Amino acid sequence: MSEDPAPALKKFLSDFVVEIALVVAVAVYLIMAKGQAVGESLSFTVVGAALMVLATYWTLHTARKGLEVIALRLH
Repeated sequence: MSEDPAPALKKFLSDFVVEIALVVAVAVYLIMAKGQAVGESLSFTVVGAALMVLATYWTLHTARKGLEVIALRLH
């Protein structure tokens, strides 16, 4: 972990932009899936599950970067 919070903040902001894009993608997927039953189309279900796994992973990743920025500012 570097001592200067500026690079960490820059990385966090770029991660946050990706986070917003993933949330929008999940929202679009859920809108498209509104009329479908789970498993009706296996490929559509797999894409949705993968998208949700990626969004969950990236949310945790972004939260870690945010905590790093806070720790650097407090240090």
